Amino acid sequence: MTAPLPPSLYAETAIPAHPAPPLSGEQRVPVAIIGGGFTGLSTALHLAERGILATLIEAAEPGWGASGRNGGQVNPGLKPDPNQVVAEHGEELGGRMLALSYGAPDRVFEIIRRHQITCEARQNGTLRAALRPANARAVAATAEQCARRGMPVEFLDARATTALLGTPLYAGAMLDRRGGDVNPLSYARGLARAAAQLGARIHGGTPALSLTREGALWRVTTPGGALLAEQVVLATNGYTGDLWPGLRQSVAPVFSSIASSEALPEEVARQVLPLRGSVYESGRITVYYRIDQGNRLLMGGRGPQAPIQGPEAIRYLIAYAERLWPVLRGRRWSHGWNGQLAMTADHYPHLHEPAPGLLAALGYNGRGVAMATAMGHELARRLAGAAPEAIDMPFSPVRPMPFHGFWKLGVAATVWKGRVLDAMGI
Repeated sequence: MTAPLPPSLYAETAIPAHPAPPLSGEQRVPVAIIGGGFTGLSTALHLAERGILATLIEAAEPGWGASGRNGGQVNPGLKPDPNQVVAEHGEELGGRMLALSYGAPDRVFEIIRRHQITCEARQNGTLRAALRPANARAVAATAEQCARRGMPVEFLDARATTALLGTPLYAGAMLDRRGGDVNPLSYARGLARAAAQLGARIHGGTPALSLTREGALWRVTTPGGALLAEQVVLATNGYTGDLWPGLRQSVAPVFSSIASSEALPEEVARQVLPLRGSVYESGRITVYYRIDQGNRLLMGGRGPQAPIQGPEAIRYLIAYAERLWPVLRGRRWSHGWNGQLAMTADHYPHLHEPAPGLLAALGYNGRGVAMATAMGHELARRLAGAAPEAIDMPFSPVRPMPFHGFWKLGVAATVWKGRVLDAMGI
C-alpha cells in the first residue's frame, strides 16, 4: 500500500499528481529507474527527450521524499568553493563541475519553461548571507573566486544586505541572480508529467524489493511484477535502502525541517525579505528561508531527526525568524514538516557505476533541486553511451561511511558543535 503524502504546505498547494499506477506483471525495458525524486524524474525526462523510454518505479508517489518536501530553493554551485573544486579535481574536470553546478538553476528554469510546468517558479536570485565578519570574509572570498571565473555574482556589504533582507543582523552576502525558488512538489509532479508525455512509464506504489543480475539483464523485483532492464539507475538519495551493498552507508540521511507562516499582509511581507529570492546562511549549521508567492515565510534548518507534523516541533526556527524580523512576533505559523536529505563525507554529490549497466547518483548536501536535476541530465548522457570521462561529474567507488550505524548520534553531535562554534564566531 502506498504511503500517504506527509502533511505539508506543498501537499496542500501543489498541482495534482500525474497518474502513476503500480507496476503489474513482468516487463523488459531498456532502462529501469528506481526512485521518483528529482534525480530519477530528471533522468527519465532527459532520456525520453533522446528517444530512450525508461520505466521509473517509486515506492510511494513521485515527489514523496525530500524532493517534494524541501525548501524549494534552486541554488547554484557546490558546497566546496571553486578553488577547492579545481584543486581537488583539476582545471579541466573541475571547470566542468563548476559549469554544471553553477549553471544548474538555468537548467531547472529552462525545463520549467520548455515543458510549461506550473510550480510557482521565480528566478529572483540566491543570497548566501553571513552573520558575522568572519563569515562575511569567507563569503567574499567565494564571490571573488566565482567572479574571477566570469560568473554573474556580486558581494554585498552589510548595508546592501540589510536593504535586500529587511534585517540588520547580517555582515554581508553573495548574490547570484541565477538562483531562485519553486514549489518543489509541483516541480516533481511536473517532471513526472513531462516525462510521461514523452513516453516514459512512471509507476508509484512500487517499491523495489531486490536487484539481481540475470544473464545480460538486471532483474528488479517488485510486489506486483518485475523489470528486466539493460541498464538500471539507483536514484533513492536520502531514502536509499540495501539494494546495492554499501550504498546506503555511503551517505548520512539528515532530516531538514521547514516552518511556514500564514500568509503575511503585503505591508508586513515588504518588510520581511524585500528580495523575493532564496536565502541561506553561511555557517556550519545552515538556516535557509524564502517568501513564497502566497506571501508565506518558509524557514528551514536542522531539526528533530525523525518525522514531524506541525510547527510546534521546530519552535526554534520560528523564534529565529522573530529575531531577524521583530514585526513577525505574534504571527501565526500554520505548517511544519521535514524530509531526509542525503549528506556525503566530502560534501560533493556522488556518482557511481559499481557494475556494468548500473548507475547511482545521490548526496546533494542540501542543493538537490538544482543539482539532482543537473545530475539527471548527466546520467541520461551516460546511459545513452557517453564515456565516463565525458560526464561533468566524476565517477567514484561506493565508500561506506565509518560507524554509519550511529548516524543519528553523529548528526546530533555535529549540529550541537556547529551551533556552538557559529555562536562563538569561530
